[in-house]
Amino acid sequence: MKTLNAQPDQLLPSQLIGSATLPVLATFDPNLPVLLQQQGPAAQFAWEEFIFAKIRNPHTRLAYERAVKQFLKHCEQLGRELPQISPRDVASYLDQLNLATATKKLHLAGLRHFFDTLVTRHVVILNPAHSVRGDRLQVLEGKTPEITVQQTRQLLQSIDTSTVVGLRDRAILGILKYTIVRRGAVARLRRGDFYDVGDQYCLRFTEKGGKYREIPVRHDLRQFIAEYIAAAKIEYSEKNTPLFRSVIRRTKQLTMNGMTPGDIGRMVKRRISDAGLPSILSPHSFRAGTITDLLSQGVPLEDVQNLAGHADPRTTRLYDRRQRKVTRNVVERIST
Repeated sequence: MKTLNAQPDQLLPSQLIGSATLPVLATFDPNLPVLLQQQGPAAQFAWEEFIFAKIRNPHTRLAYERAVKQFLKHCEQLGRELPQISPRDVASYLDQLNLATATKKLHLAGLRHFFDTLVTRHVVILNPAHSVRGDRLQVLEGKTPEITVQQTRQLLQSIDTSTVVGLRDRAILGILKYTIVRRGAVARLRRGDFYDVGDQYCLRFTEKGGKYREIPVRHDLRQFIAEYIAAAKIEYSEKNTPLFRSVIRRTKQLTMNGMTPGDIGRMVKRRISDAGLPSILSPHSFRAGTITDLLSQGVPLEDVQNLAGHADPRTTRLYDRRQRKVTRNVVERIST
């Protein structure tokens, strides 16, 4: 049997990972933090594994990348090398951050995951962030302002539906109100996601974490969507084409491109302003408003949780604004 005497640059990637030393990767990142550059190829490999392989959500990836780079820059200024970073360094860094408690907890989570990867790749021996406790955070009610039933009616009635853009916007606002999905799920809708199952129409949403959900369409929302589809002339479009199309500036002509979550957010803000409603309202306000409305009607929390797509009922309760109304009634009774 012949012995394979390959040079390091001739080895397969699987052989390189298992070898004692890792070669410099061909895709070297010039923006790699200095402390990682000083530790050589193994640290660079761990960084790329952490950022690009272990984190699939692009928003989480960006948040963790910023958090880790900011912390490593801080340690560099202190004159620390990567293996010298201690739990005290992590704790003192978090203490000096002028950020909200929730944001600090996000930074700590990013550091824990990052150093776990470094430990796995034998860049450092111990995870200095593992034993650091985050600030206590107890949220009883979310910050998202609710849009009331009256405000929603005012908003829908303010839309000029004589154009295809008006019909499109009314259909999107109706979906936000009557399905309480997030704007990202609305932006991902395709023509084939609106369909008849025999006794009713449904919308199939692709939500956060790759979850698919089918939600029945109530009669007025069905009419909103059907009128838009007819005006846009997309009844017979391919099923994988975007349901809601963008517009060519002020021409009121639809393109073949789908709207992005940012497009939907700007549209909602514009419609809210045109209707004379408070500017603090946003696409997410529909979730808070509808959840509060359903709970006020006595709909069981479990049913509302299923509609909202929450894994934990405590998350659903964060959108419940009934307690705010009780508090307002109490303070109005204080003698002057």
